[in-house]
Amino acid sequence: MQNLTISGIIWPVTIIVFTILVIRMLSVSNNIRIKTLLDWLPAILMAYIIPAVICNIADLNFDNHIIHKFSRNTLIPFTILIVMSSMSLVELKNVGWKPLIVFVSGSFFIAVFPVLLFVTGKIFPAIETWLLNGEQWKGLVTVIGSWIGGSISQLVLKEAVECPENVFLSILIFDNMLVNLWTIIMFQFIKRSDKINKRLGINVKEDLEQIEGNSSVPISGGWIILVMVGITSINYLLDFPFVTQIICLSLIGLMIGNFWKNWNKNFALQVASVLIMTIMAILGLKLKFENLTLNVQLIMVLCIWLSGHFLCTFFIAWKLKVNMAWVAVGSMANVGGIATAPAVTATYDKKMMPHAIILAVLSMATGTFWGLVTIWLITFF
Repeated sequence: MQNLTISGIIWPVTIIVFTILVIRMLSVSNNIRIKTLLDWLPAILMAYIIPAVICNIADLNFDNHIIHKFSRNTLIPFTILIVMSSMSLVELKNVGWKPLIVFVSGSFFIAVFPVLLFVTGKIFPAIETWLLNGEQWKGLVTVIGSWIGGSISQLVLKEAVECPENVFLSILIFDNMLVNLWTIIMFQFIKRSDKINKRLGINVKEDLEQIEGNSSVPISGGWIILVMVGITSINYLLDFPFVTQIICLSLIGLMIGNFWKNWNKNFALQVASVLIMTIMAILGLKLKFENLTLNVQLIMVLCIWLSGHFLCTFFIAWKLKVNMAWVAVGSMANVGGIATAPAVTATYDKKMMPHAIILAVLSMATGTFWGLVTIWLITFF
């Protein structure tokens, strides 16, 4: 059988390694055109597309390859474990409760919006028909993972709801375009936040607490890999349901990162980034471009969704009389992630950058849980 022969294993592995190496070379390039390309075609999307291009050109079919089972049963649980170990709960207190509420309100709206669509669908059947036809609602669940938790949460939720490949591809492309546009909008919003504060009568006097790094010497990367492999192996042998595995490993990772004093969180994030690329490349092996269609309804839903997220956080910030800059920071921590959140924040006040990073990491840690809650609520409809 192709899946178990040496050649059957070498081909997909070679494609995956080639994809990661290409992305790595492009990411370290100083060429302006390449940087512009990566702004609009980020590494995570490129990791999905490159294997698909190779497979389509070479007429290769890995749809039922054993590597997909390996990714779901081993790589995804391992990545969730190591991502969660990078989250520090102690640092959250430095952000302040008001900005934290603004941030959480944004996450809440993102998670609850698909449920509101189902409720609306009971009044307007056309909406419910669109959600169910082609299983569009499963794609919306993966958006929750993308916007709140990032790529790994999106991949976990894709597996949890068994999102069709054509729906997932549309989500990846349109979501990426919208997030890039949203980043530009948030850059402009945060620059004008002081004027908005003045018009709304918000008196901004913030004394941000200093965020101190860990002074202890972090453990070596080898020990981290050994511990993570050991826990993942035990998880594999126990053979719990997929969702149960994700919840348990998330909690274990969170405990390791917060109770193991010299745990190397930076190394954990670096490993996680490579693993996420690998998982996306494996998914790309069975991507078929002919399944991609221009879904106007999906684009409209994503735009309404993101606009509602912004209005929700804006309203909460106004009611709490908190600096409107936190609306942009919280939104980018949710939707943008650990790279764009501090970049947008630096446009307003560089002192807030560490706080933006903390919120982005919190988003990464909670995205899967928000998505699972959404799935649970949708089951009532």
